[in-house]
Amino acid sequence: MKDFARRLIDDKVGLTGFIGISVVILLAIFAPLIAPYEPDEMFTQHVMEGPSGQFLFGTDEFGRDIFSRIVYGAQVSLQVGLIAVGIGAIGGLIFGLISGYFQGKVDQVIMRVMDVFFAFPDILLALTIIAVLGPSLTNTMVAIGIVFMPVFTRLVRSAVMTVKENEYIVNAQAIGVKPSLIIFRHITPNIMAPFIVQITLALSGAILTEAALSFLGLGVQPPNPSWGVMLNDARAYMEFAPWTIIFPAIAIVLTIFCFNLLGDSLRDILDPKLKQ
Repeated sequence: MKDFARRLIDDKVGLTGFIGISVVILLAIFAPLIAPYEPDEMFTQHVMEGPSGQFLFGTDEFGRDIFSRIVYGAQVSLQVGLIAVGIGAIGGLIFGLISGYFQGKVDQVIMRVMDVFFAFPDILLALTIIAVLGPSLTNTMVAIGIVFMPVFTRLVRSAVMTVKENEYIVNAQAIGVKPSLIIFRHITPNIMAPFIVQITLALSGAILTEAALSFLGLGVQPPNPSWGVMLNDARAYMEFAPWTIIFPAIAIVLTIFCFNLLGDSLRDILDPKLKQ
């Protein structure tokens, strides 16, 4: 752990991403203390005001403080990202372990189903799932989790098939060790490096997908202070009130950028073989 922390600190790119993500997490945790106003508090006498000392990022069409909504929006983005990626990662881990270890017909069935999911662009698949389930915060997380599940399944399957060829695994199988014991005690710990890297990278994708769905009106629903919802609300006013769309967009871009920086750094630290 000390060696990992030292290598992360020495990696300026990874450290930058880590600091940026830490800031977003702190904003989400301490939003009530950091935000000067409630996210839905309206100041009708200050509708569509530009950035000022009273309203740091200006106000929107309802007189709501944009800075406060961005701060509270960090809670929504992280919640969606963590839960959605958690769904995709756990599902992908289970299916990938089963598929990679047992192979045969089980592998064929699982991977053909995953191939069907892969045939759809991420946003289109998410839109299809939400169209069936209905737009809401919970359904958005479920839809994004399903979208990312095939990625984790394929990654884990490939890693399991590689680790499975090691001599100690072959010997364990030869002496009759139970498959469940081999999978969870010997295989799973040895595939965690690429798995953790993929989780970090998937978080940025999940946040972007949520923002896109909310922007289209099919993700998180108003009045929740989602960054995507803020972009959707600002579309009609971007020409004469550009601050309503610029600041939420910057929050999305910087958060995704930091997750990608950290993910690339973790890839190099945890599994140098993955470095291209």
